[in-house]
Amino acid sequence: MAEEKKHHHLFHRHKDGEEEEGSAGGEVDYEKKEKHHKHLEQLGGLGAIAAGAYAIHEKHKAKKDPENAHGHKVKEEVAAVAALGAAGFAFHEHHQKKDAKKHGDN
Repeated sequence: MAEEKKHHHLFHRHKDGEEEEGSAGGEVDYEKKEKHHKHLEQLGGLGAIAAGAYAIHEKHKAKKDPENAHGHKVKEEVAAVAALGAAGFAFHEHHQKKDAKKHGDN
């Protein structure tokens, strides 16, 4: 048969003892990882702000439009959950950034 394809999974876990390989033959560029996680942290924060603003907007719409208040309340709750998820993602990336910085200093 032709070349075997690698399977791409949702979570990429490394076996015990394996490290991520960087561009320099097995070394990891922690400065690059730190910048990457900082960028993702900022995107998560922006997502949290945007979803929170949309939740506030829908709350206002629910008060102004009593006929469709239920639909607006549902959208508000969904946006609030999205904001919470984005904030959690930003928090996670903040800790990933701190770990990369700590490993890079050693």
